[in-house]
Amino acid sequence: METLSHSTSALPLQYHAFSTRPTTLAAALASASTLLHLKQVHVQILRSKFERYDSDSLLFKLVLSSCALSSSLDYALSVFDQIPEPKTRFCNKLLRELSRGPKPENALFVYEKMRAEGLSLDRFSFPPILKAASRNLSLRTGMEIHGLASKLGFGPDPFVETGLVRMYAACGRLMEARLVFDKMSHRDVVTWSIMIDGYCISGCYDLAFQLFEEMKRTDMEPDEMILSTIISACARAGNLDYGTRIHEFITKKNIVMDPHLQSALITMYASCGSMDLAWDLYEKISPKNMVVSTAMVSGLSKCGQIGDARYVFDQMVEKDLICWSAMISGYTESDCPQEALVLFKKMQLLGIKPDVVTMLSVISACAHLGALEQANWICTYVDKNGFDKALSVNNALIDMYAKCGSLEGAREVFKKMPKKNVISWTCMINASAMHGDSHNALNLFHQMKDENVEPNWITFVGVLYACSHGGLVEEGRKIFHSMINDYGISPKHEHFGCMVDLFGRANLLREALEMIEAMPFAPNAIIWGSLMAACQVYGETELGEFAAKQVLKLEPNHDGAFVVLSNVYAKERRWEDVGEVRKLMNEMGVAKERGCSRVELNNEVHEFQMADRKHRQADQIYQKLDEVVQKLKMAGYTPRVDCVLVDLDEEERKEAILWHSEKLALCYALMNEGSHIRIIKNLRICEDCHTFMKLASKVYAREIIIRDRTRFHHYRDGSCSCNDYW
Repeated sequence: METLSHSTSALPLQYHAFSTRPTTLAAALASASTLLHLKQVHVQILRSKFERYDSDSLLFKLVLSSCALSSSLDYALSVFDQIPEPKTRFCNKLLRELSRGPKPENALFVYEKMRAEGLSLDRFSFPPILKAASRNLSLRTGMEIHGLASKLGFGPDPFVETGLVRMYAACGRLMEARLVFDKMSHRDVVTWSIMIDGYCISGCYDLAFQLFEEMKRTDMEPDEMILSTIISACARAGNLDYGTRIHEFITKKNIVMDPHLQSALITMYASCGSMDLAWDLYEKISPKNMVVSTAMVSGLSKCGQIGDARYVFDQMVEKDLICWSAMISGYTESDCPQEALVLFKKMQLLGIKPDVVTMLSVISACAHLGALEQANWICTYVDKNGFDKALSVNNALIDMYAKCGSLEGAREVFKKMPKKNVISWTCMINASAMHGDSHNALNLFHQMKDENVEPNWITFVGVLYACSHGGLVEEGRKIFHSMINDYGISPKHEHFGCMVDLFGRANLLREALEMIEAMPFAPNAIIWGSLMAACQVYGETELGEFAAKQVLKLEPNHDGAFVVLSNVYAKERRWEDVGEVRKLMNEMGVAKERGCSRVELNNEVHEFQMADRKHRQADQIYQKLDEVVQKLKMAGYTPRVDCVLVDLDEEERKEAILWHSEKLALCYALMNEGSHIRIIKNLRICEDCHTFMKLASKVYAREIIIRDRTRFHHYRDGSCSCNDYW
């Protein structure tokens, strides 16, 4: 055997003394750090004349050590083959080690080998191979093991039964798991925990609660793990009533709550929207530990109390990666992307290395901010730190680059990906769609199918969105019917919303209304909102008013519907009705979302609102605005005062339209060098600003990229990528 022919001179010095003693070689096996060392010890074992028991024992230890040092089983199995008729207890130990290891399928491989060679199995053989089957989600192998255990008479063994419950539950076969569970003559707390956990993982929360109540009626006391599982199920199900009852049960039974149980309760209260109860519990915990404080940070963030979350975060003496990630994620989800990126950089300075979860939050924050310089920095960081191997990170980078205005950057990430899944293709289709490259979005869709990647319902949302924003009515119709007839995907609200938007943008308002009336379920506010927006664009006052009122029935505080209703009346000069709408908004405490635009320059993001004078260079910006307006007027620009839907005189209207936030952001960018200007707008760009940007791109020979609420506009040499269809 060539692998064993190395001279023993290569052995570490301590291996030479008493090298022929079993105890010394056993110690050498335990301390070996490379496969080469193991092979050198192997030579010593083969050269020594030991009793068979000692020889088999050493070879078996060699097998275990080899499994620990290498993910490949080739060498370990070659050694295993040298043990004549290995004892079942040796095999069981090997199966136990492999079933706990990073590759549980290795245990199943050894099991198959044992079966092929006719090696015997006993009652202790089945729990580890069933554990390996459950970890590997190998249902077919698990069912075969079940049959063999029953055939050999080990079916009623409680350890085998527990393994079967775990295997079936892990593979999602809850009925089979429950059948085994119900037949068991003895169930310990582990078995109850596995069955309850199985229900929770599969989202069968009511069945989990019922089983927990059944457990309480027995003499079996639930442990912290079961209680944490049930409380977490209450959080996911939003069942505050049952969660509160579990908390009362814990208090009544005087169960000592460890940090994980405390954090589960806080998370449950937060998920159910009861931050007062979460705060009450948190205040009673003393001293505060890191696990509980992290749960509080996460809970407060999810409830929109980001300031309180930061207060708890800052009070923490110790913070681990999970805590930092929770705070960064909180900022990202609370529409505070700048704060998320600042915190990430602070984390870097403290030497805390992020994981994939952290990076996904950071990439999402950058996407939301729309800052390309930041995006490039993050992409470089991802490459340098090895995160580019994670499929989820690459998918997020595609989305980030697209939302930062760089379709080329998204394409570059997509092209370099060694592996792509349906999410990757969907992200790239969405990226093309939001940039107005509808034809390329459809090409990607067809290419995806050619490569045998089956689209899912989210993919079809992206493709229909591309058709909608590209005015591709016939293609949209075909794809919608193909989704139903060829792929068997039932349309959801999102698909109907895209179709209503497709017809509405194309001024096919009757078809849009017919689509709404034909839906198999009630339309939501977004669908009525699409029709409402189309009616506003094409001046369909009566239908627009009807659609706006439908939105308000579903969402009485929908500021957009109030604004559209007000605009419908304003276009007809019905100022009295406009006043009534505004009065109703004030009474209900509904405020119109203010227009806000952001522009990134020199790695710094500058934010502007309408008629904003908060910027440190406000005076120069307004001077630049006057200059730009004069130049654009010479190129044919006339302010569209009809876009100002408030009761002002002509001159006041002209001023109001010129103070829109994107115009201020543009003027600030024009004061600085650069070939590209990228602006992020939180609302839909108005017709006047759209014309303004087209002319500015020609007069100043600069490419202007604006991301509004629904898509990107690329202005070059006096024209826009949307072809004035948005």
